[in-house]
Amino acid sequence: MSEASSAPWTILALLRWTTGYFEEKGVSEPRASAEILLAHTLGLSRLDLYLRHDQPLTPEELARFKVLIRRRRLGEPVAYLTGHKEFWSLDFLVTSATLIPRPETEVLVEAVLEAFRGGGQLPQVPDPSPHKPLAIDVGVGSGALVVALARELPDLGWLGVEVSAAALEVARENARRHVVAERIVFLRGDLLSPLRPGPWFNLIVANLPYVPRGEWERLSKEIKDYEPEGALLGGEDGLDLLKKLCQQAHVYLQAGGWLALEVGAGQAKRVMGFLDEIKAYDILKAVKDYQDIPRVVLARRS
Repeated sequence: MSEASSAPWTILALLRWTTGYFEEKGVSEPRASAEILLAHTLGLSRLDLYLRHDQPLTPEELARFKVLIRRRRLGEPVAYLTGHKEFWSLDFLVTSATLIPRPETEVLVEAVLEAFRGGGQLPQVPDPSPHKPLAIDVGVGSGALVVALARELPDLGWLGVEVSAAALEVARENARRHVVAERIVFLRGDLLSPLRPGPWFNLIVANLPYVPRGEWERLSKEIKDYEPEGALLGGEDGLDLLKKLCQQAHVYLQAGGWLALEVGAGQAKRVMGFLDEIKAYDILKAVKDYQDIPRVVLARRS
């Protein structure tokens, strides 16, 4: 990007130049990256960029945008550059301490809502206490999953458990921003370890790390070099934490309660096998994502 020309850099000119530059450098989603980063720089929406296409940037704005361009070229994800990511039509804060919410996790939200609303399992609790939660999200990360579900299921109180203290702070802030903080108690810990065993919950949800070691080594630089390894890598076969939770969950579920797990491609059958061995569930099923991949395992406690 040369500043030698006397002509000012307008929004449209910058979008065209940046998109071409990202394409040349092999940056993923070059046009979307250019739009989101420029909108972030200017404090505008992506639609506003086209409504104000002939607006020139000030030298200060141009300098801030150039910094973002360089960082994006090196592979840093757009969500970390802006500090925001949309999930379930909500805006979430994200940092390098949290996994960036993925669209496939919305399938987990949909599956939970279908199980509760369609299966008639939602208990009638007019004033749930956050000290006696009825649902738990194991491994909350940024809080996207627990916040989305807390908004959709207002009759449930929630626990959110996360091993990373830095991620917990992000999750707490996202709960405050989306006005569900009073119904979510956040705890630091590994899986269900902070809790005394007992049938406390009507719902356990989890999007745990499930990337196998071999797949982790082949991930793009954008993921492998920037997103937290502990939020993605699930051991040699990707099932270390999923298997452990499957072995524990039935102890914490009430009769008729649901366990809902996001899983990786090709993992649903094995995860359902873990649960079937326990003989504690009367319903076991897999839910496919938008690419026809079994993405969610649902199990109902008998």
